[in-house]
Amino acid sequence: MDDYIDKVAVPQVKELLSHYRPFPAVLWWDTPRDMNPERAGKLIALLKMKPGIIHNNRLGGGFKGDTETPEQHIPATGYTNRDWETCMTINDTWGYKSYDTNFKSTEKLLRNLIDIASKGGNYLLNVGPDATGVIPEPEAQRLREMGTWMQVNGEAIYGTTASPFKQQLPWGRCTRKVTWRGTTLYLHVFDWPKDDKLVVPGLKNRVKSVWLLADPHHRPLGAESNADGLTITVPATAPDAISSTVVVKVKGALDIQ
Repeated sequence: MDDYIDKVAVPQVKELLSHYRPFPAVLWWDTPRDMNPERAGKLIALLKMKPGIIHNNRLGGGFKGDTETPEQHIPATGYTNRDWETCMTINDTWGYKSYDTNFKSTEKLLRNLIDIASKGGNYLLNVGPDATGVIPEPEAQRLREMGTWMQVNGEAIYGTTASPFKQQLPWGRCTRKVTWRGTTLYLHVFDWPKDDKLVVPGLKNRVKSVWLLADPHHRPLGAESNADGLTITVPATAPDAISSTVVVKVKGALDIQ
């Protein structure tokens, strides 16, 4: 193993950090079996070539890296003090197997993405190209469908942070953006209310505006604060069967009880 590290792994990592432009932003180590501090240290030392490069927690040898990497599952509460990403396959295998047709549905994949974003994480979704480099059509179809959803709802995923609500919301998930202008909450509604009333429990802030992200005209929705929090009047039909996004801009620092 020491011979492999010295003659293969170290030269290859040095090549990656020396000759590729733009240089890698992330080094994703894997399978740290039998790695001790001395062995891992030879690779860690190379990171000085690219100050600021991110590396994960899978090198071994006691090096924790910059990110956690839960595999094939989403942590119930995410990680409050560490950056993290769930790595997950689109079916059951990391490579290509012609007989592995247990593909996750587009609904499952999108709701995984939203759930992870609502907990402050990143979704590393693996696809397995075949021997000719082609992504199998069932996987490509799901990626296209995810892309279609993201074209409408990407604002509620990219650049957001974790939900400010301590409890899981009964109808879906929440992501947020905080700028000098204030806070924007993105309500990802999986279960569209049958009575046209979406309750955001415990939200006490005054509301600037509320609208559906799928509405290009940003027509305002009715919103009323009450003892339960904020009640939003929504259309009878959800814009998207998998997840519809309601945008809520609030005044002042978040006040959630």
